[in-house]
Amino acid sequence: MINLVTSGLLALIGLALAVGGVWLITVGGSFYYALAGLAFLFASYLAFSRKPVLLPFYGAFTLASLVWAVWEVGFDWWQLAPRGGLIIVVGLWLMTPVFRKTLVRTSQDEDGARENTTPARSFVLEGSVVIAVIVTVYSMMNNPNAIEGTLPTSTVVENPQYGGSVPNGDWHHYGRTTYGQRYSPLDQINTDNVASLEQAWVYQTGDLKRESDVPETTYQVTPLKIGETLYLCTPHSWAIAIDAKTGQEKWKFDPGIPQNPDRQHQTCRGVTYYKDAATNETGPCTERVFLPTSDARLIALDAATGEVCPSFGDEGTVHLEANMPYNPAGYYYSTSPPVAADGKIIIGGAVNDNYSTKSQSGVIRAYDINTGELIWNWDSGNPEQTEPIPDDQTYTANSPNSWSVSSADEALGMIYVPLGNKVPDQLGMNRDENVETYSSSIVALSLETGQVQWVRQTVHHDLWDMDVPAQPALFILHLI
Repeated sequence: MINLVTSGLLALIGLALAVGGVWLITVGGSFYYALAGLAFLFASYLAFSRKPVLLPFYGAFTLASLVWAVWEVGFDWWQLAPRGGLIIVVGLWLMTPVFRKTLVRTSQDEDGARENTTPARSFVLEGSVVIAVIVTVYSMMNNPNAIEGTLPTSTVVENPQYGGSVPNGDWHHYGRTTYGQRYSPLDQINTDNVASLEQAWVYQTGDLKRESDVPETTYQVTPLKIGETLYLCTPHSWAIAIDAKTGQEKWKFDPGIPQNPDRQHQTCRGVTYYKDAATNETGPCTERVFLPTSDARLIALDAATGEVCPSFGDEGTVHLEANMPYNPAGYYYSTSPPVAADGKIIIGGAVNDNYSTKSQSGVIRAYDINTGELIWNWDSGNPEQTEPIPDDQTYTANSPNSWSVSSADEALGMIYVPLGNKVPDQLGMNRDENVETYSSSIVALSLETGQVQWVRQTVHHDLWDMDVPAQPALFILHLI
């Protein structure tokens, strides 16, 4: 029975490789896979016939495959593994005593009777597997793509553009400025004194993971620093203001997020700060902190007190579930801070990966930063219609979403949006032209209208969940 099952498995592998290999040859690809398919089919015959020659034959095939793989891709583990992993697994099975007992040698005694000897064994197969393991270990320790070099230390530009007028000691956006460079020009702390830094204060948010929380409950916030205040959020969407010098809490706002087991992520990567630079007015809500929540709300808070700003949206809140094609609680929310640019607050959202074929839209929406009125919406499933859709219309279901952070250049009038894949991520069917154009890409949109300016796709027909995860960094490249 064991040799029959093994023979059948080898035959299936051989047929798949042979058929696929022949097709590959017709399109100008490698001959190896068709030959490997024939080798598996012959090994199937030997296993079915219980012939001991199967072991040295398979060992020779393993060595030949190893030589071919190294010749084709070198000692690169990530490329060697798919070429030889299955071959080695089969070889290990053929080496087991339980299988080798099916390949016994027979001999005749002096009276002509047949008698069994020890199970078959082949040092060719065992040696080939050992060599393959050695190559595997070496390739896992080897980095064929490593490039050694040094960065220049000389100053190329005396006054580089960081994006916006953020004071040197402040951090007004997720990436410090809307350019997303995440660079501070401060130089008081450097490589010479960083080892001597001492802890000044510690602040505990008090927001702890609960027993009923989803597994992906994480603390990923990048705090903002405006003047002498730090602004941050917690996994359960609390917004907190802290004195930057003392670590003392100034205020805390809890939006009262309900527990939801269908929510895939429970996190908040940051809040968004805004002050109208064109006005010198003071008073409530002249400086604002915008808080995205894990129950699909965008809340405007007074930066000084943490009180809700009632003039924004619906008594201080914009409800992001509006015009969504489906509305199961927990399937759509924003985990990243929106972008404040050009008098707008622009926000995307996360959808649950691989939970359902009926998921929310990945629409990007721009609201008036003072009133919360919807100005434009860009839905990659319907990219031409960016004017606000009517109340009785819905955005495109399952369209690629932006769960990460966008960048913006107000001088050029563009926002740069990193997009993920259409869910379910590993399902390639039912993808229209728009999905194939915009999934796993960076899209530049007009800040004024939301219309597409250009798109750069990083993975075509993405079946591997290779979302663009990082905020695009904007900079001017000076060639020297």
